[in-house]
Amino acid sequence: MALSPRLEFRQAQSLTLTPQLMQSIKLLQLSHLELSTFVDEELLRNPLLEREDSAAEASEPTEPVETSLSGDAFDGMIAQGGEQIPQASEIADGLDTSVDNVFPDESPGDLGQSSGPDRNGSFEGGDAPDIDQYVASRPRLSDHLETQAQMLLRTQTDRLIALHLINGLNEAGYLAVELTSIAELLGTDLADVEAVLGALQGCDPVGVFARTVAECLALQLADRDRLDPMMQRLLDNLDLLAEHNMPGLLKAVGCDREDLMDMLGELRRLDPRPGLAFESTPVETVVPDVFVRSGNDGGWQIELNSDVLPRVLVNRVYYAIVSKKTRGEEKTFLSDCLATANWLTKSLDQRAQTITKVAAEIVRQQDGFLTHGVAHLKPMTLKMVAEEIEMHESTVSRVTANKYMATPRGLYEMKYFFTTAIASSDGGGDHSAEAVRHRIRQLIDAESIKDILSDDTIAEILRKEQGIDVARRTVAKYREGMNIPSSVIRRRQKKNLENMA
Repeated sequence: MALSPRLEFRQAQSLTLTPQLMQSIKLLQLSHLELSTFVDEELLRNPLLEREDSAAEASEPTEPVETSLSGDAFDGMIAQGGEQIPQASEIADGLDTSVDNVFPDESPGDLGQSSGPDRNGSFEGGDAPDIDQYVASRPRLSDHLETQAQMLLRTQTDRLIALHLINGLNEAGYLAVELTSIAELLGTDLADVEAVLGALQGCDPVGVFARTVAECLALQLADRDRLDPMMQRLLDNLDLLAEHNMPGLLKAVGCDREDLMDMLGELRRLDPRPGLAFESTPVETVVPDVFVRSGNDGGWQIELNSDVLPRVLVNRVYYAIVSKKTRGEEKTFLSDCLATANWLTKSLDQRAQTITKVAAEIVRQQDGFLTHGVAHLKPMTLKMVAEEIEMHESTVSRVTANKYMATPRGLYEMKYFFTTAIASSDGGGDHSAEAVRHRIRQLIDAESIKDILSDDTIAEILRKEQGIDVARRTVAKYREGMNIPSSVIRRRQKKNLENMA
């Protein structure tokens, strides 16, 4: 069969994602902070967009304020509590002195001005000053250490090594980089890096630049002249202390029980994370996107948090005025701005409706949790919610990402309500993995020193009492995920607490 070129016409259907559709999908998974930043950028870029609150303020008529006072009389009086207060010059004349002696910290131009709030509590500039401006900020750990390094180290080479060591610290003040990597990067000897590290380990706060917890505590003990051989042996066996293996710890340290208790009390007075006393990444307050409240009819009311929803309007009046005077590229630019503005307002409205729809379905399926608590949390997947509201799973996943829901039970991320299912041994309904974790914690918290529950025992109790078919290794995985030690370590902990009491 000979090969030859030819033309063919085929008709087919395909789904194409336009750039605007892709951007609308992206808006779903943005948090309220990210969405606010995106909207602010659009407001700067698009002259046809404006915030709804600013538009409402501009539409309100302003009435002129009338006063019966003349200009000179108004300038010479400050109203406070309905009484007239004399000017600074009058006070100075009465005291037979100058104005500078009466108000030494004020300039003559400031004496007739008020910098605080008036009788109604409003400020002269319009908005009250931000309270964050009055909060004392803590110094940064890097800045604090760089200042000390400049005084401790003499050569530029040592200071450059110190800068790389400071940049390698984590928030707790521990050195998170290898010394060999710094030596290779700077092309210097490892001994030089170790010498600079030794000098920096004497900086304030004591304990920074340590590689391990034991080294951090040793630096602080050495600074207090308390690092004797017995204390060093205790630091070398911190793993036994973590396991609460007191007999093994007494043997390794070589002391009696009373001396060991004294040394442990001294360790408790140290700071294993000295870097946390300094400024780090600011903590962002979690703001709920959805409020869930009890309704009068016994159901639940779902309400979006309007404070975090950016509201924008399309200024069509401005568009009508400007479009009459534009031609060519300017008219094309204006048309693009109008299309983008219409798309953004529609996308924000669609985003709000989608979040409300998903949140309502989550509340409907997790009614038992909201009414009775975590023990009644049902297993729920993205597919279960998507099928009920007739959306795709990926859409539900984007909606629940970085979104928080304020409920009568507390503030939860929407992802919290999606948990895997654990089969029931008696043929009943499945159990939520989070509810199983909660029950495991309850059983462990209620155990006594004479009745420490093993993972096998916990699995058997769950199977008999609640019909939860869970294996021992699953109980161990959930227990370790909640940072609960094994039954052996828990028994040692309770014995040590009983002996100390």
